[in-house]
Amino acid sequence: MKKQYEALPYPARDPQDDHKRLVQTWLEDLPMINHYCFAGKQSFQNHFRALVAGAGTGDATIFLAEQLRHTNAQVVHLDMSEASIAIARQRAEIRQLTNITWVHDSLLNLPSLAVGPFDYINCSGVLHHLADPDLGFKALQSVLKDDGAIGLMVYASIGRTGVYQMQSLMRMVNSSTGNEPLDTQDKIANTQDLLASLPASNWFNRGQDLYHDHKVGDSGIYDLLLHSQDRAYAVGELFDWLGKPLDGAENGHGFHLAFTDTQRGRSPYLPHMVLGRKPPQMAAKLRQLSRRKQYEMAELMIGNITSHVLYLTRDASCTAPYGDAAYIPFFFHEPLTGDILANVFGNSRGAPFRLEHQHSGVSLMVNPGKYAAPILRLVDGRRSFAEIFDQFRANWTGKTTAPDNATLFNDFAESFDVLNALDRLLLKHPDAGATVSPG
Repeated sequence: MKKQYEALPYPARDPQDDHKRLVQTWLEDLPMINHYCFAGKQSFQNHFRALVAGAGTGDATIFLAEQLRHTNAQVVHLDMSEASIAIARQRAEIRQLTNITWVHDSLLNLPSLAVGPFDYINCSGVLHHLADPDLGFKALQSVLKDDGAIGLMVYASIGRTGVYQMQSLMRMVNSSTGNEPLDTQDKIANTQDLLASLPASNWFNRGQDLYHDHKVGDSGIYDLLLHSQDRAYAVGELFDWLGKPLDGAENGHGFHLAFTDTQRGRSPYLPHMVLGRKPPQMAAKLRQLSRRKQYEMAELMIGNITSHVLYLTRDASCTAPYGDAAYIPFFFHEPLTGDILANVFGNSRGAPFRLEHQHSGVSLMVNPGKYAAPILRLVDGRRSFAEIFDQFRANWTGKTTAPDNATLFNDFAESFDVLNALDRLLLKHPDAGATVSPG
């Protein structure tokens, strides 16, 4: 595997592109990390330390370091490929980033490297390539602070069904073309040749909208279809492996799992959002099931989760809590404003309406309650819920007494749940300061 990544650094990156653009990784947005990993209270000051384990050509490293540029935080880039590190270092030099430490080694050696401990560890697309993924996870744990968090991406077995069929096919093809072992370029050429001739009925061909790496160069083709060591997980297996007994795990590592699929948040794991376009009669009953059971069923329903993207924390309380008036709500991931969403949620005049979300593909009925529109209009990323509710009451023109905070939280709960499940409405605590302001 080391030989593969020396020959074909992954993902393929031209450092000169960093003159023009910043590649953003979904898990490493600081406001997301703050919301899901530090109860919205992380300032990313006080010598915050982040590790990118198996960092490759540097996307997560560069994005973290760029966001942390004006703090005293430090990012450690760890990878076993010298070729990949060389590309990442060039990118950092172009951006004049001086807050990165470079380590050429395997993450399996973390317990003996004396580089920890870390507040946050990113390990994206790595553990599923190890001979013993659990050994790799234990290595990450060994350098994680007690109150630290891990951002993880591993492959999802159901959404990658066509990939594994294609991998099996290419192993047969590449072992049947002669007596001499094929080199890397011959394997890639064979794959390209066959891909161009596959019938429409082939499962990989049917899933072309799900798979993209094979379209962006040799390293992508090899990583997707020719990798020597590649496994994937169903969501239930992750709960068993990494989760707490409350999540159904028998021998898990005891972490709370917060899933957030790229651009879709946790919506692909929620049956009522997956089935929102035409909900079955059993929809209400499905929402009463355990979180784990809902996630397992939704993965089977939607079928297109190709990787599981999640945060791991010691406890569910590490996620910023809804219902605490001290917290500040803010919009994220799209150029949303309070006025825009107030119009969307207010057009139905309090009646349930269909929310169509283009980026995620979600379509579902939402009950905005009585007060969602005026509350959303006051969300600006600076006001706390307490301040929003006070302003709401100051604007109150009703004939009855204006509702108290508990009533407003209860009324707004469904609207918040939908927007938060899409990771478009997050929370931070005033203690976080300006460092993690949205956008």
